[in-house]
Amino acid sequence: MQSIFREYDIRGIYPQELNEQSVKLIGYFLGLHVKPLGGVVAIGYDARSHSPKLCEYLTSGFNKAGCQVLNMGLVATPVNYFSNYQNFEGITPNASVMITGSHNPSEYNGFKITINKKPFFGEDIYALGREIEKNIDMYIEDDFTCKGIDAKSRYIDFLAKEFEHLRGFDTPFVYDCGNGVAGVVAPEIFEKLGLTCKGLFVQPDGTFPNHHPDPTVEKNLVDIKKELEGEFEYGFAYDGDADRIAFLTKKNNVKGDIMAILFSSTMENPTVIGEVKCSQVMYDIINSYGKAVMYKTGHSNLKVKIAELHADFAAEVSGHLFFNDRYFGYDDAIYATLRMIELIKNGLDVDDAISKLPLIYSTEEIKVETSEEQKFKLVDKLKELLQNPPSDFPHIKEIVTVDGVRVIFDEGWGLVRASNTTPVLVTRFESTDEAKAKEYEEKLNALIQKAKESL
Repeated sequence: MQSIFREYDIRGIYPQELNEQSVKLIGYFLGLHVKPLGGVVAIGYDARSHSPKLCEYLTSGFNKAGCQVLNMGLVATPVNYFSNYQNFEGITPNASVMITGSHNPSEYNGFKITINKKPFFGEDIYALGREIEKNIDMYIEDDFTCKGIDAKSRYIDFLAKEFEHLRGFDTPFVYDCGNGVAGVVAPEIFEKLGLTCKGLFVQPDGTFPNHHPDPTVEKNLVDIKKELEGEFEYGFAYDGDADRIAFLTKKNNVKGDIMAILFSSTMENPTVIGEVKCSQVMYDIINSYGKAVMYKTGHSNLKVKIAELHADFAAEVSGHLFFNDRYFGYDDAIYATLRMIELIKNGLDVDDAISKLPLIYSTEEIKVETSEEQKFKLVDKLKELLQNPPSDFPHIKEIVTVDGVRVIFDEGWGLVRASNTTPVLVTRFESTDEAKAKEYEEKLNALIQKAKESL
């Protein structure tokens, strides 16, 4: 049971882990948190076949706790977040729950939770799990009472109005919804703005018949890359719930940290938060005209930090982009698309700007298999070993421990952190010299192996 309660959200397999009993209890015990705040919770769900059923179970739990449920139906995750800032016929939500398995396989589902406009995560989620486990046999009757709300239309109208100035932008682009819920909002927004574009796999289908909706995986970009060989200049691809974006030109697959440079370069004295996987180039460049802050990986972590620092923007390499500049500070792939189109319309030559950045060699995320019990112990042991590294180990300039361990070397860095969602260590390496990047990878991996052997 405890395994479904993760660092950033609740996630598990239907119906073995997320089922009538467990989900009703999640709704009830979450409802006890929401009731003292006003007791109004807005629920939306993604395209998975079991999402409407989970919505009924969750609604029953919230009703048992004495909450009022607002049901927005099939929506993208950013629409769910957006609902927290809206008033529906005199009713403002105190919380929202998005039922989504994000980019996980179709048998998965889960809950992204916002309370008082803040993410509900970390120890709060773990404590919720412990409370539910103690009351696992509690009976909750069916009660699907709810009030329907149209948050989707309000979101579409809001973005169309905010980006009315893009009307007349006729450079053709292609976008891939991956049969996720981006398809319930993106086509209508682009049509309202009169943009020249083509949508791929826009029909929501939780079996994901064309490709898996994870745009960080290259094989999932085959279709959009094929379109970019023709008339289309730019491509945007979304994950299953539309809070993550991939941006492509004919020459480049532009990662989140590089997009952070492009976006922040037009902001006045910006404060930008990056995660530990972001390139050093991003931190160095943004620090030349603003302030760049390194923080933990995870959409919940970055949302909290952006609010705490009143930062303008935050980014993950994976394409979670958070605009607090002219927006609400949460990750929204559709909004990020429109901001990128805005930059291009205002004269940005994306490929030229990227070509002027320092040349670096960086690996993709490399995963090291371990176990749930061992992963955090391994990182702690690695920190210990780094205090007295082998004689042939590269010179260490600094060790950053904000999330795992990021070792700063003379000509680059290496990162080792425990994944919060899977039983693996996540590693990444970067240098201005390709041979050095490889050396850092080999030396840190050898130290990981030594840590494994000592446990």
